[in-house]
Amino acid sequence: MKGNYDKAFENVVRLRVMSILMVNDEFDFNSFKELLDVTDGNLASHLKNLEKQEYISVAKSFLGRKPLTNYSATAKGKAAFQDHLEFLENLIKENKT
Repeated sequence: MKGNYDKAFENVVRLRVMSILMVNDEFDFNSFKELLDVTDGNLASHLKNLEKQEYISVAKSFLGRKPLTNYSATAKGKAAFQDHLEFLENLIKENKT
């Protein structure tokens, strides 16, 4: 079967984070939190997991006096996610009767 199943995307929050980053150059923490309807701690934990895998990169800055944390998908992350999607698509095709 083509594609690879990636445990990093087993969790729906991480799957959604990568889906968002595949179509947006960058996305900030508060926008993720609002869109995904998750707590700060839950979101931070999933983002840290993807960062550890080197699937996303983090850029911290300030907007006026407020801290702003932006995330973007790395080339490695995009390739891994695409591979994971290919695996799922092939799984669906294989089970189609």
